[in-house]
Amino acid sequence: MARSGEPMAKKIFKGVLVAELMGIFGAYYLFKKMNTSQEFRETMNKKFPYILEVYYKSIEQSGMYGVREQDQKKWLESKD
Repeated sequence: MARSGEPMAKKIFKGVLVAELMGIFGAYYLFKKMNTSQEFRETMNKKFPYILEVYYKSIEQSGMYGVREQDQKKWLESKD
């Protein structure tokens, strides 16, 4: 005999699982877009600078240095 709470618990579990998967794929898409487009990084710098900071720190942790400096140099040159 099944408990009445089990179907609701399964629905909640599936909902949480779907939300987590969407979050993972969304984060991957955002990282990939930032990793391949300097213009997108500039947009992120204007709208969500804290997210761009996380991106810079993560690639620096992986051993890729100089991306932040290249971006800042290009953005300063384009303002002139």
